[in-house]
Amino acid sequence: MKVEVCFLIGTDGMLLWADQSASPYALPDSRARWEAIWRHRDHLAEIAHTHPAGTAAFSAEDESTMAAIDAALGRHLTYAVVTATAMVRRLPCGSDERTAPEDEPWWAGPLRAESGIREGARS
Repeated sequence: MKVEVCFLIGTDGMLLWADQSASPYALPDSRARWEAIWRHRDHLAEIAHTHPAGTAAFSAEDESTMAAIDAALGRHLTYAVVTATAMVRRLPCGSDERTAPEDEPWWAGPLRAESGIREGARS
């Protein structure tokens, strides 16, 4: 079953926390996720989530959530959307970049696997 999954990634590149939805179309806000973001705020570098049934682009909901997180933390994080075939990152400077497959971080594969999508597959 395909579901949206969220990973919180630390400044050392390690996985700090993860959760998932029950849907391939949405990852509703959760108190547990907001508490994890706050708990790990000093070491949090990136928040990545999947779009197993969507595009490699940030949705309007993603945009408002990223703005709220950055405002709460008082700094800009890196954000990523991962699909079966692509990864797009929003850098702290505000620009978006596609990450080449060979440059994806180690956690991209496990994130796809947790989401039920396979690398190279069409979602």
